[in-house]
Amino acid sequence: MSSPRLLSPALLTLAAAAFAIGTAEFVIMGLLPLIAADLRVDLPSAGYLVSGYALGVVAGGPLLAGLMARLEEKRALSGLMLIFIVGNLACLLAPGLWSLLLARIFTAFCHASLIGAAAVMAARLAPAGRWR
Repeated sequence: MSSPRLLSPALLTLAAAAFAIGTAEFVIMGLLPLIAADLRVDLPSAGYLVSGYALGVVAGGPLLAGLMARLEEKRALSGLMLIFIVGNLACLLAPGLWSLLLARIFTAFCHASLIGAAAVMAARLAPAGRWR
């Protein structure tokens, strides 16, 4: 029996990126009552933060996939993660609901493209026969 090998650093990085993107998408739902109270808006208005992110994913996926198609994979993934990081920093600094909504939409633009590109790269990096 062969000893188990750890995942490569590249695969771990892709997994961490996918986890961060997924968390950014879903964690907001549990925080909506707190966000609504903090921003002094009603809960349905704070709910736009969920819908706005979803619209950002839908709009940004095809747009960024087309723009990033010409780039080397590592450069494209790095650019998409940069968008994600900048967008989350903007969310952190947003003073109100509408600025937070715009920051979440901006953050969501990279979501679909990053997940798709990361999945393709992970499949290529995974050792053959490892997951049977």
